Amino acid sequence: MKNAKKQPLILKSGRCGALRGEVSVSGDKSISHRAVMLGSIAHGETLISGLLEGEDVLSTMAALRALGVEIAKEEGVWKVQGVGLDGLKESRAVLDMGNSGTSARLLMGLLGARPFTSHFTGDASLCRRPMGRVITPLMQMGVEFSSTEGNRLPLEVKGPAQAKAIDYALPVASAQVKSAVLFGGLSAQGTTRVIERIPTRDHSERMLCHFGADLHIQQEDGAEIISIRGGTALTGQKIDVPADISSAAFPMVAACLHEGSEVRLNHVGMNERRVGIVQSLIDMGASIEIINPRDVCGEPVADLVVRGGKLKGVTIPASRAPSMIDEYPVLAVAAACGEGTSRFLGLSELRVKESDRLTLMAQGLRAVGASVEVRGDDLIIHGTGMPPRGGALIKTALDHRIAMSF
Repeated sequence: MKNAKKQPLILKSGRCGALRGEVSVSGDKSISHRAVMLGSIAHGETLISGLLEGEDVLSTMAALRALGVEIAKEEGVWKVQGVGLDGLKESRAVLDMGNSGTSARLLMGLLGARPFTSHFTGDASLCRRPMGRVITPLMQMGVEFSSTEGNRLPLEVKGPAQAKAIDYALPVASAQVKSAVLFGGLSAQGTTRVIERIPTRDHSERMLCHFGADLHIQQEDGAEIISIRGGTALTGQKIDVPADISSAAFPMVAACLHEGSEVRLNHVGMNERRVGIVQSLIDMGASIEIINPRDVCGEPVADLVVRGGKLKGVTIPASRAPSMIDEYPVLAVAAACGEGTSRFLGLSELRVKESDRLTLMAQGLRAVGASVEVRGDDLIIHGTGMPPRGGALIKTALDHRIAMSF
């Protein structure tokens, strides 16, 4: 417990035996954010079941309420009374994004293209995170930004009288930047196109189509081009949010590491651009059975049965990073318990998450006795086939995935 001096909360974990049973993890965070945002600018009521009720999504809700949207929970279902794009009202209050980079970047796209001014801030961690990747394309659409910290929160975002449609080639693989541009394109005059060379999670595209946006995807010269026509009215929908595969990764890895385990994970989102963790664990020798595959509100969903066994070292190419960027910390734990050397390549994006996760994971694994190297943006873990000795105090830098992994 925290004492009167507000010392950090210390959590203790120890080894356990085989894990058996069924688990229903919380709703997908990426889909939850987008469901609330698009429901708010749709016409009519949107009903959302399975919504993740964590602080990040609550920050999104609080901001949208400040913009005039009614959002309430009744009998386990969240009801969003959509006001349409033109119904959003300028907020007198500063929009506090808390620790949520998704809230900040996607809402900048959604609100930046509207003809009023919004003020964004966040907690100390979020205010250190770069926003320039979103600012650059939105400025091309006519959005004005001002900040005392230079491309970081707090930010004043001033929308133009009429946002301009743009063609934007993503310089880095980022679903948040892509989504911000597409959301801005909803208010732009004409057709906005995003050119994506490296595929990233496509929850925004799927949900925009589900709400009735005029969105088209085509392949051209090895790139995917997503086009959205501005001015199309969205219609409220029923949304069933699947379980978050990023959250499911933790019981998955725990089950993999204990022989005799058999854990069933229900209603897990299986978007092909998010399942890098499943493929990587299978490459390491994990027993993961995918059963009852189905489509729910445009998203692929399935149940997973994970059985414990021995894991082996693997090389994970940089090209897989966009499909599992949040799962590398817990996969590193799996590699530390496996036999042989694992190489995770091209992890530069881990350095600009809630913390420098590449550095923190290496430090933490060394502290528990694992043999780890960092070469540039590559993480190399030499597993012995046995769990590391443990007995360490791990510094998390207030990063939940670091804490959960260890």
